[in-house]
Amino acid sequence: MKTLKCDLCEETADGETFELWMEALKPHYMEAHADIMKDSGKTKEDMEKWMTENRKRFEEA
Repeated sequence: MKTLKCDLCEETADGETFELWMEALKPHYMEAHADIMKDSGKTKEDMEKWMTENRKRFEEA
């Protein structure tokens, strides 16, 4: 089990895998960072970049 901070604040989430960590973080992200989740200017490439960067953070933890 790994515990990582949100990439935008100090909130943490736990997960055995990156996917489980991401699912555990999702409710926090939707509440605390709703503006980012609803940003219509975000592209598929932005999402892929977020996934790549945060998967790396997870694997290095």
